[in-house]
Parts: sequence; structure tokens; C-alpha cells
Amino acid sequence: MTKRMGYRDWRWQALWWHNFFLLWITIHGQTRYSIPEELERGSVVGNLGKDLGLGLSDMFDRKLRVASEAGKQYFTVDAGKGELVVNDRIDREALCGQSVSCVLPLQVVIEQPLQLHRIEVEIRDVNDNAPTYLKSDHVIEIAESTVVGMRFPLESAEDPDVGSNGLKTYTLSKDECFILKVKEIENGRKIPELVLNKSLDREKKAIHNLFLTAMDGGNPVKSGTSKITITVLDINDNMPLFENPFYKISLQENSANGSFVITTKATDIDEGPNGEIEYSLGIHTPPSVLSLFYIDVVTGDIYLKSPLDYENQTSYRIDVSAKDKGFPKMEGHCSVQVDVLDVNDNAPEILLTSKPTSVPEDSRSGTVVALLGVRDLDSGDNGKVTLQLPKGSPFTLKPSFSNNYALVTSGVLNRESCSHYDVEITATDSGSPPLSSKKIIPVIIADVNDNPPVFSQSSYNVYLKENGVPGSILYSVSASDLDFGENAKISYSILDSKVQDVSVSSYVYINSDNGSIYSMHSFDYEKLKVFQIQVQAKDQGSTSLSSNATVHVFILDQNDNAPAVIYPSSAAMGSLSHQRMPRPAKAGHLVTKVTAVDADSGHNAWISYKLKEATDASLFTVNLYTGEVRTKRAVSEQDDSSQRLLIEIRDDGEPAQSSTVTVSILLEDGLHEPILDLRQKVAEPSKKNGRIALYLILSLASVSVLSLLTFLILAVKCIRNSRSSGSCCMRRSDCDDYKNPNRNLQIQLNSDGPIKYVEVLGGDMLSQSHSFRSCMSPMSEYSDFTLIKPSSTTDFKEVISVLDASLPDSTWTFESQQVSKVTGCFNVPMTRLFYLIFNCFICSKICNCHFIILPSKL
Repeated sequence: MTKRMGYRDWRWQALWWHNFFLLWITIHGQTRYSIPEELERGSVVGNLGKDLGLGLSDMFDRKLRVASEAGKQYFTVDAGKGELVVNDRIDREALCGQSVSCVLPLQVVIEQPLQLHRIEVEIRDVNDNAPTYLKSDHVIEIAESTVVGMRFPLESAEDPDVGSNGLKTYTLSKDECFILKVKEIENGRKIPELVLNKSLDREKKAIHNLFLTAMDGGNPVKSGTSKITITVLDINDNMPLFENPFYKISLQENSANGSFVITTKATDIDEGPNGEIEYSLGIHTPPSVLSLFYIDVVTGDIYLKSPLDYENQTSYRIDVSAKDKGFPKMEGHCSVQVDVLDVNDNAPEILLTSKPTSVPEDSRSGTVVALLGVRDLDSGDNGKVTLQLPKGSPFTLKPSFSNNYALVTSGVLNRESCSHYDVEITATDSGSPPLSSKKIIPVIIADVNDNPPVFSQSSYNVYLKENGVPGSILYSVSASDLDFGENAKISYSILDSKVQDVSVSSYVYINSDNGSIYSMHSFDYEKLKVFQIQVQAKDQGSTSLSSNATVHVFILDQNDNAPAVIYPSSAAMGSLSHQRMPRPAKAGHLVTKVTAVDADSGHNAWISYKLKEATDASLFTVNLYTGEVRTKRAVSEQDDSSQRLLIEIRDDGEPAQSSTVTVSILLEDGLHEPILDLRQKVAEPSKKNGRIALYLILSLASVSVLSLLTFLILAVKCIRNSRSSGSCCMRRSDCDDYKNPNRNLQIQLNSDGPIKYVEVLGGDMLSQSHSFRSCMSPMSEYSDFTLIKPSSTTDFKEVISVLDASLPDSTWTFESQQVSKVTGCFNVPMTRLFYLIFNCFICSKICNCHFIILPSKL
């Protein structure tokens, strides 16, 4: 028992693996059987199992079944024998009608694993239908005077069988007066006609009974019979005769209902009622003709009853009968052929063969977008169709075969200009008038990354106050991308660059998503006034594109620096400044001058001076703008010999910054002005003074020659520069060249035209001799030249650097009592400029002065 179960398990396992393998293989085969119709139920069609390569057990285990595509189950499978047998009556005429070929498709379904086979069963025709007539009896009245040879159409028989089993011939029962003629018309149809073979004699035989037999070509032959009763009439021995036995006319299909078609004319030579004719359509006229045409019974005119359609039928044949009113009635026959003329009554139709697909905007010309076809139900020129696209469309139609076309690209596509096209195709036929139809084909243009991000501005100016909070937002740049999706997603970054030899990333950083720029720390205007940031915007396309923009960051000054005293120099270093003045000084006497600078700019650097405290406030006054300390009245003997002044220096910022300087003034008797002492020394006649005068004259002569040469060189150089800029000038950075105070004349000229400064030296800067520096007011509209008397210990290079920090917003004015004020314009004519330089040079030689001329504007 155990052994038998093991064998069975092995067998089922093998079968399972076999079915599992077959489950993935569907055998698409086709088997064809041929059987005659009308087989009895249970008749064998064929051995289906053998033809499909299946055993009886396989058919049972795998559940083989047959399904008919016709709906009715005409066949079944004998599972015991594997045979395909007839399950129901098969009538070929009911299945296929008059079709010559009749094939019944079957589907054989095999499960476990699933397989599908297609079987065709050809149903052969058998002669199971005899010819039949619509009427079994037919009565014909024939006058006895009917001439021999007269033909009488008889009713045709119908046989539903096809081929050799169909209707073959007609026979007529024997009669000495009548014979049978068979006439073939179009499509091989046979019409029997009764022909009078011998004159009739009613007195001999008034009624003739004939039998018309229709036979098919089957084996055995089947037939159908119609009884023809011929009644011989007397008296009326002339029948109506048509002028033409056959009429032919053409009629347009758009003819209106009731339109006249043709007139049929018949005549009867009899008199009276025997000659009166009534027209009618023949008894064999098909219903399709009866629904379209009718005839006037009196005139024989044929009219249109319903609309014609050339596309439905192109020609009609009308049988017309003319009967007289005699007894017996006699009739004549004719045929009318109506040919329908096509008119252009059908518009072309555009059929979309395939759905349009999206087209990348970088597609080459000739890329196929959609397939379409066109048809027109009309004929001739009315059915010839041409297609047209709108002008300027980037598409064209390429013909393929038999009224089929391909819609292809013909130009450059740009999704950013147009992302969607509704391509309107117009189909027009060649009829008169032409008819047309339109069809819109939507075409979507797919995006490619062909547009880089574009900033709203090529450069941005950002103004930022100094001493700001680190991490605050500076500015937000914005870029846009005309592309779509990932190709339009933008990320921002800052390109690496240097600001004061430090990477710009240490100053600012940017949000890569929204382009917001933030500061990394606060900024100091006095250290950094302006810097640039290169921002890059990059999209996320497969091949990313980018563009750059420059952000100019301008640091705005705030009043965070107090004024710094540069003269008196000892006061600037935090010590007390000691000054001397003669007691006999008059009112308005210049005691000293306080000079201060502010590292800020603009209003923050505008400085005012104020006497805050004084030993005797009635004796001294301080100029609000220049810082000059002068006497308000003459010094009296009662005034203390030691005076102490506290001067406050305040800028114009908000809030204001201030500093103070303390000046100690010692009133001395017999102290004279330096210039007066010089005049006295010059006036003393001595040999030493004579030598000095001689040396001075020689020096003046040599310096004059040197000045003349310098003047010529400068003239040539400035004339060349004036052709481009119209002025002769110098740079602020050239102030660094001020190192040698012993030079008698120093003129620095800039290559770009404007004067930076002119320096005239007379004597040692560190000596106690009188030397002057002249600084042009940077913000002065009149470019004033003002001479000041510096301290012997003051480093003028620091003064210049302090002044330079305030440009271009600050205004500095320094005056000296010893030398008169010189006024001139910055962009002055060359002759006047050199005239000023020469005068300053001569003045420096005589007065031992030092001049520096700075420009009023950068």
C-alpha cells in the first residue's frame, strides 16, 4: 500500500511540473475542419484531442472546453473519445446567408496550465433548400389577338443555397401556344419570360394552365413550381406600345423631393376604352425603388419621391407598365435606368490614427508628432482632399500612403515662447463648391534646460550702516529661470573673492534657497568703506546653467569717532599746550589756532570749536569754525600773566561726539612778532647779513632757472593730459610720497588729469623756521587755497591720512594770519594753474613756506 501511494505521488508530482511548465507557454495553433450543414446531433467533426496532441486523460484532467464565437454552442467535445461532435442543428443559410464562404470560429480553452487554441469549422453548403416563388399562383390575361412572339415576364424563383446548389434553370409545362425563354440580366440573375408561340383562340381554349418549374444544380436536384393561369381575352387585341423600350437619364443626388425625372410615353391604336392607357410601375419593382420614385398614372411622368444618396446606390432600374382600359386589359412595358450623379455633399473627415505625444523643445526638424488619415465619401474630384496647416506653424504634414499623413516638426520650438500648440488642420476637397472640415490636435512642448537663471539686476547697490549686528540680512537677490520644473529650480552661492586679502565668505554668507545675504560680523566704515560680492545663481537641470551678478556693499558712516586734536601737537598727545603772547597785544590778536580732525565723514565730521572755560572769558574768543584763538580786547596791566583756556571740540553727528583741549597762555612783556624780528634782522647792516643776502640771491636765481625748467616740463605733460581730461592734477595716494621735507619744490601730477596736491617747501619741516602748508578744501565749490602754520613736531603725513579718511564728505579749512588767502578753481586753465604754482614757489622762497594743494573733489 505504501509503495503504490509513493508511485502515485511521483506521477502527480511529474504531472504538476509538466503543467507548471506549460502554464508559461500558450500554444497559438489553428486547426480547420470542414463539415456539411444539417448534420445530425452527435455527428463527429474530428478528433480534437489527437489534432491538439492531447491524451484522453489530459483532456479530462485539464478541463478542455469549447466556446463558440458565434454565441450559440453548436459543438461540444466527447471527453471519452476526444472527438469534436455536433451539438445543435447547423443551418448555413441562417449563419452566412448568401455568402459563398461560411466559417464558424471556435475557441478551445485548456486549463491547468491555461492554453488557448483557435479552431475554424467550415460549413459546406448542401442542397437543403428548393427554389421557391413568392406566389404559388400567377394569373395572366392575354387577348386572343396577341401577336405571336409577345413576351410576358414571369416571377423569378429564389433559392437560398449557393454555388452549384443554387438556382440553375427553369422549365415550362408543355403547351402548343407558349414556350419559355430565360433572359439573363446584370449579376447573372435569370428572369423567365413566357413567349406566345402560336396565336390564341379563345373559342378553342379559353384558359391555359401552365406550370413553371425552377430547378437548382444540387445532387439530387430540387425544384419549386408555380402555377400560371392564362386567361384568353377577346376583343381588345392591341396593347399599348412605348416609344422607347429603354430610357436612360442622369439625376443629381441633391435633387429635391418631387423633382421631375422623365416622361414615359406609350400609345394604343385601339379606340375607346381599349385605347385609354394607365401607367404604373412594374409588379417586379423592388421596394427600394418604390420608396424613391412614383409615376403619374395618366401622363406617365416619373417623379422623385425621396432624397437620393450617391454613396448608398449609384443607379436604379425602373420597370414601367402601360395598361389600356379594354377588356381584357393589355399592357406594354419599358425600362428606365436612372443614374445618380454625385454632388459634393460630404465634407472630408480627419481621423487621428495615433494620439499626439509631447515633443522636447530641442527636437530636430522632422520629428513625428502624430499620425492621421483623411477620407471623403464623395467620388471623383469631390473626394480628392488636400490638407492645410496655418501659416507660421512650426509643424508640417508629411504624406505617407493612401491618404495617411504624419504631423512632423518643421521649425524651431521654444517652450518658453509657447508651451502648448493647438494645431488646426483644415481638410478641403476639390468639389464645387469645396467643402472643408477642421480638426485640432493638441501638442505639448516638453521643457529642456536651455535658459540660464537671470537676475533681476546685473548689479545691486547695498547701503549698510557700520557697527551693525552680526547675522543681520544685508540684501536679497532674486533670479528667475524661464524653464520649467527642475530646470527652473535655482540655488544661490557666493563666488570666492578677496576683500582686503580676506575671503569674502568670512564677511557674508547667502541662503542658497532664497538668495538672502547675511553679514558674518559688524563692519567699520573707517576700515572698510566698500566691497563687492559675486553672487551666482545656478539651476538644477541635467546640465546646469548659471549666471552671475555683482552686489556692491557700501558701508555708511555713523558718528562713532570723537574729534582728534592735531594742533597744538602737545595737546593732541594729551598734555597741556603752552603758548606765549605779548602783553601789548591788541584786540583781535591771533594767539594760537586749535586744529582737529574727525575720522568720520559727512555731517559726522563737521567740527565746531567752543570756549568752554577760561581764566578770563572776556579776554579771549574762539572762532566757531576755524578754531582760532584771538583776543577780544587789548591786554591790560591788571590781567593775570597766566591764562588757562578749556576749548571744546564737537562734531555735527547724531549723537554728537566731543573732545577738549587745554591751552595755557603766558603773557610776557617785550615779546615781538617773529616777522617783525625777521625784518629787524634783515635791516641790521652787517657782513653776515650781506652774505646771507648774496646766498639768497644766488639761490633764488638758481631755483628760478630750475623752476622755469620744471614749468616747461609740466606744461608739456599737462598739455598732453589736458587733451583727454582738460586739467592737470594728482592722486590722493600720492601723499605717501611726502617724505623729504628739504625739497624746494615738489609737484605730483596724476595720469588721469586732476591735481592731487602741489607742495612747495622752504626750509626744514622740523626747524623753527616759518613753513606753511596749503590744503584745498575737499568739499569747497570754489577750491579755496588756505595757508596754515604747522607745528614743528607735527607729522604732516598723519594729517594727510586723517584728512583722507574724511574725503569726500568732510570739509577742512585752515587759515594763517601771516599769509593772505589764495583763491582759485580746481579745473582751472593751465596758464592760471602754473601761475598759481609759480607764485606759491616764489612765496615759499621768500617766506620760507611749505604749500600742499589738495583737490576739492575726487
